[in-house]
Amino acid sequence: MSDLDDRIKQLFTLFKLPTLATECVRRFRDAHHDDALEVLRETLEAEFGERRVRRCERLLRASHLPAAKTFEALDPQRLPKGMLPRLRELESGDFLERAANVLCFGLPGTGKTHAACALGHVLVQHGHAVLFTPTFQLVQELLAAKRDLALPRALRRLDAFDVIILDDLGYVQQSAEEVEVLFTLMAERYERRSMIITSNLVFGEWDQIFKNPMTTAAAIDRIVHHSVILEFDGPSIRAEEAKKRSRKDQPQPSA
Repeated sequence: MSDLDDRIKQLFTLFKLPTLATECVRRFRDAHHDDALEVLRETLEAEFGERRVRRCERLLRASHLPAAKTFEALDPQRLPKGMLPRLRELESGDFLERAANVLCFGLPGTGKTHAACALGHVLVQHGHAVLFTPTFQLVQELLAAKRDLALPRALRRLDAFDVIILDDLGYVQQSAEEVEVLFTLMAERYERRSMIITSNLVFGEWDQIFKNPMTTAAAIDRIVHHSVILEFDGPSIRAEEAKKRSRKDQPQPSA
């Protein structure tokens, strides 16, 4: 069987057309229409490309990723040394197959959210389902679902996403109920689905989030297992940009 035959069968299989995958090539060749198979392959490739584009568009809409936070808009000079190659290594999405997590730590304004979103955009283009959400917002949604006795259904909906980007975990000052739903989310995704988490608090400060030492230790254990840790230890990008704008807006001395 030729590579051409294999590709046509593969495309029909991807389109969930099993009878065509089994019969089409054989019948074309039995009818001595071998020359038409290349045209058929080209047509199927065009359909495959269109479907891929439409799927990526749907995934992007569902992701809620900020449109401006892409790799193209990310200034590599503002990132810690060696950070960009590490982010590029994650683009393939291999860590999703391992249900590994990516943890981005750094002070406010150091670019961790932009980097996480840029990675999310690339994963969407590779066909992965991504959800970007501020942590406090998702916690409130899960808490509302729990009060409506619909938490399992809400968790199943989130399970459809290959990776959830939880932004600003450290800003969440939570009640016991909020801590419970956040921990439940982490436990549900443990070793099954990935998360990308940005936080201005290092692990030693996570007791500010989870309050109870045992819950804190359990959460860290689930998050750290099979994880990639990225430390954004540079100066605040937003602060530097504000300084530049301030200098630009100051009146220039007359000649």
